[in-house]
Amino acid sequence: MNANPEKPVLISGNWKMNENHFEALRLVQELAALLHLPNGEKVLPDSVTVSVHPPFTSIRTVQTAIESDHVPVFLGAQNCHYIDKGAYTGEVSPDMLAKLGVQYVITGHSERREYFLETDEIVRKKTDAILRHGMHPILCVGETLEERNAGEAHKKVRTQLQAIFSGRSTEEALRVVVAYEPIWAIGTGMTATASDAEDMCAYIREEIGQLVGPEAADGIPIQYGGSANEQNSAELLSQKNINGLLVGGASLDAKKFVTICCSIR
Repeated sequence: MNANPEKPVLISGNWKMNENHFEALRLVQELAALLHLPNGEKVLPDSVTVSVHPPFTSIRTVQTAIESDHVPVFLGAQNCHYIDKGAYTGEVSPDMLAKLGVQYVITGHSERREYFLETDEIVRKKTDAILRHGMHPILCVGETLEERNAGEAHKKVRTQLQAIFSGRSTEEALRVVVAYEPIWAIGTGMTATASDAEDMCAYIREEIGQLVGPEAADGIPIQYGGSANEQNSAELLSQKNINGLLVGGASLDAKKFVTICCSIR
């Protein structure tokens, strides 16, 4: 399978549990200033789409700022429940997010799987719910250091992909974004080499081809996530099968994040 030859790129900023609504507003305003030059010149390359994923308490604030300042980014969320409404104290439904104009929702992040014991079955239900409400899931898959050292990285990723893509139509699959996040590289400062990341992303594309078909395999964007930053973004994005980045800590710095968003070559 080959990556889309037009190389569309999706850069997503996962703010995690950071930025109260005052801080979130300031960050979006900083992004607006950096992405709107006084002479009207466009900053982002035409091939680049950007999403930002604030915590739930800041989504409405960020939505209003994006719309009022015409910031060229899409609103995202970090998680959702798979049921539209009901007695689920503390949860946020996909319907609520869709009504706020959310376009991308992260699902299956390793932190959700590890700390909140989310299984592949739960991630499948969340993916279905996100799609049902017209949003794009950003499906995270990846292995631990122990699994990688044991030679089981492909097996782990294959199992995660099968849980989500088995029985999925091509049309539906094409609305999913896959993010490869080697768990051992998240928040550790360690980063997979560009070659290692490319090898796994190529493998992911191949597996999607087996599960859904070549059209889906060629068209699905595959991001790399795992301590992506302004120093390594250009090299990662130059790889054939990497169509974007899921950025953590560096997305909290407007200048660094814009540099990452403009590093496609």
